[in-house]
Amino acid sequence: MKYSQYKFKFYLNANHAIYLGGVLGQNHPHTWEIILDTVKVSSDFIQFDFIEKSVEEFIDGFQDTDLNTIEPFTVTNPTLENLCEFFKTELEKLLGSHGWLLSRIEVSETPTRSYIIDRSDEIDKLNASDKEAQEASRSIDNTADEILDAILGSNKS
Repeated sequence: MKYSQYKFKFYLNANHAIYLGGVLGQNHPHTWEIILDTVKVSSDFIQFDFIEKSVEEFIDGFQDTDLNTIEPFTVTNPTLENLCEFFKTELEKLLGSHGWLLSRIEVSETPTRSYIIDRSDEIDKLNASDKEAQEASRSIDNTADEILDAILGSNKS
């Protein structure tokens, strides 16, 4: 199923060092690019800058830092994959609290290397479940209407 989506891009300047084979590598900087594909669920009007500022405030907690010194990366290896997984989880909550779904997140640590988590299949299943629930509700409503018509019709005679 196709959705009306909005894409947002953010940049994070941060250092990290990763563990390989139990040995901590050299700390080095990246300008991480974070791309969010979102779906606006509510029909209410919302200014884009509100969503952008909310996400920027979250990202600011990591801006110009050594990721190895910030939770959860004090105990989790701050790899590209782990950073993307963590951001996906936290940004899903943030966006969800404002009536948006995160359908895809792409985090790049270099212009040639990205890690992507695509949730569009999950959203399709959720939408299908919602449609099935709506159809079931309509069926129940129709049945209730038929019963009421039968009762009211029998009272008329």
